[in-house]
Amino acid sequence: MSNQLSTQPSLSTQTSSSLLTLTAAPAKVIRGSGVLQAAVAEIAFLGIRPLVVAGDSTLAISRKNLLPVLEAQQLHTAQASYSADCCEASLKSLQKKAKEHKADVIIGVGGGKALDTAKLVAHQLQLPVVTIPTSASTCAAWSALSNVYSENGAFLYDVGLSRCPDLLILDYDLIKTAPQRTLVAGIGDAIAKWYEASVSSGHLQDTLIIAAVQQARVLRDILLQKSAAALKEPGTEVWREVVDATVLLAGVVGGLGGAQCRTVAAHAVHNGLTHISGHGSIHGEKVAFGILVQLRLEEMLQGNQLAASARQQLLKFYTEIALPQKLSDLGLGNITLGELQTGAEIALVPNSDIHRLPFKVAPEQLMAAMVSTTAPIDSKDMNRVSPKGISDEVEA
Repeated sequence: MSNQLSTQPSLSTQTSSSLLTLTAAPAKVIRGSGVLQAAVAEIAFLGIRPLVVAGDSTLAISRKNLLPVLEAQQLHTAQASYSADCCEASLKSLQKKAKEHKADVIIGVGGGKALDTAKLVAHQLQLPVVTIPTSASTCAAWSALSNVYSENGAFLYDVGLSRCPDLLILDYDLIKTAPQRTLVAGIGDAIAKWYEASVSSGHLQDTLIIAAVQQARVLRDILLQKSAAALKEPGTEVWREVVDATVLLAGVVGGLGGAQCRTVAAHAVHNGLTHISGHGSIHGEKVAFGILVQLRLEEMLQGNQLAASARQQLLKFYTEIALPQKLSDLGLGNITLGELQTGAEIALVPNSDIHRLPFKVAPEQLMAAMVSTTAPIDSKDMNRVSPKGISDEVEA
């Protein structure tokens, strides 16, 4: 499949009229240690012929931990892999599998892409959906949104769903088995909520948007204060608090604030990077880098010293918990000028969330920001963008 952006429009939970529709939260959230057994009875209320959607490696986990309890509840279960990605080919294949199985409920098990795939298949077939995250890498288990990629991992478009999941099962014992890198990435994805929501919606007076922006600030503070300790002590109370922040509270921000409160430049940079990095880094890592790029743009194009200070604070935090600070940390140390330009141009497509910034951004300005995320505050290129400076940082 081509790595070009799809012409299919993304759907929004918010209409252009005075009518506001929010998909705020899952119908039910069950969380705790070892809760899968108890939660299966809730699944049975939704359907008796579940299709479990997961990645290849996660299918083995579900066969061991989930299938026995589903069968004990006398549910007729089938499993299917989403294969390469949450891509159009996988969605078609899974729709076919669900119809053949006569599925009456979809269960997504895994990370963000498995859950996005399960949610979108359920949305397309108008079936209830259950999300069971196996890592704390995103808030996909909560949100009414699915991102669609090419088979090579390049972002194509997102789809706003009619509702949040019918049931979210957050089992800390399951999350604890995931590589620590996934929680670090989840912290990067979640902390972006503040830096993006405060720019896109911080000036708005709608009550729920004010609440969403303030929740994003609380989320940031929790992560800045507790992430390092959580990563040192998996399974402890502070670790559970950080898991709750990345999986649940991050979802609350988008749920209360709607589409306009979700993403700005950090996620737009992520989308562009997927076209040049493929599967080399995971979602939250690219988003975390994108926060630095967004703050750098605010420094360079507005002379914003608060943004400069925030970037330096994040660089220290990123060092402490091992989030990427520059392109080489994402496996893009040998990026060419042409590849960098491709990533910037995709991040700047007309319908990109980057245009929620309160100023216009040219491709060369975005490229300059992408190669100077670790620049000191007193950098002499403040308010100045030099194409020569870009080419000094990357291969021609």
